[in-house]
Amino acid sequence: MFTNRYKSDPMTKAQPQAQPREWGFTPAAESLNGRLAMLGFLFAVVIERLSGEGVLHFLNLV
Repeated sequence: MFTNRYKSDPMTKAQPQAQPREWGFTPAAESLNGRLAMLGFLFAVVIERLSGEGVLHFLNLV
């Protein structure tokens, strides 16, 4: 009636092993860090232009 189109039974396939998480200087972490640094720099420039004073003065830290 129905034929099995699969070479092996899908229930008996070996399950993929969990990969350990990478820590440290991975390409994804470095990309995210670079993007956040660019946003921080952009916000600092915008704050300086709009307020007329530096970021530390704007936040009353100096």
